[in-house]
Amino acid sequence: MHGSLLILVLTSAIILRVLWRSKPTSSWNQRWIGTMFTFVLPPLLLITSAIALLWMGPQGMGISTFEGWGTYGTGIGFLIATVTIAYLQATQATQEIKQLREYPSINLAQTKARLLPIELPFIAQVGFWNPEIIVSQGILETLTPEQFDAVLAHEQAHATYHDTFWFFSFGCLRRLTFWLPNSENLWQELLLLRELRADRIAAQTTDPLVLAEALITLVRSPMVQSDWSATLHPQNLDDRFSERIDAILGATPLAPIPGWKMSAIVVAGLLPLLIIPFHHS
Repeated sequence: MHGSLLILVLTSAIILRVLWRSKPTSSWNQRWIGTMFTFVLPPLLLITSAIALLWMGPQGMGISTFEGWGTYGTGIGFLIATVTIAYLQATQATQEIKQLREYPSINLAQTKARLLPIELPFIAQVGFWNPEIIVSQGILETLTPEQFDAVLAHEQAHATYHDTFWFFSFGCLRRLTFWLPNSENLWQELLLLRELRADRIAAQTTDPLVLAEALITLVRSPMVQSDWSATLHPQNLDDRFSERIDAILGATPLAPIPGWKMSAIVVAGLLPLLIIPFHHS
């Protein structure tokens, strides 16, 4: 049972990743659900399988010593890697956020922000569940008031969806399963979809043309991004810049994604735990 579970889950994870293809012609909702399903489900299956193997122990009916201890050790090793990655990422994020909070606080359109005394145009939400806006002196001097308001609306959309928290979590899953096929492609697709969502929400409350102009102004700025930050223009989206501009200028309200679709991904990831009651030691 132990070896079969491990082989089945690993094979399923690889097949899901191999079969994934980006479909730019699909709606944002379809792309988001499809990408989330393919990105999140494989690591969830692997984690819950490791938990199941740990719970069942190295012994059981019809299980050889080699298979029992082999799969048991594999489960322990994978869970150790999971905890280690999460701890290291959380430690690094906490240290960087603490450093950023040492910068002075300013008021921007009834929103508090931290001001970086640098000439490079920069703006981002930084933090976990309740992030703070970080702006540079350079962006205040580069953008017009109308452009800055549009950019601020984009960043507030990130805060509404708690993108910094979720993408910190997704970043941990990305590092844990970097060896699976299409891991980096899926990550880039998620980053793009996140920015498309924030762009379209901002375009509903500001002038889409002004937002597009602001994005064009900042496109050459090397805005470095971490998993716990959300910037207007991550540097690794240059090759898909035209798709963002087209989405902004042709923005339509996003239809809400039914909660059951997101819950279904989590439920599917918990399936390996169902075999625990049927294990006989």
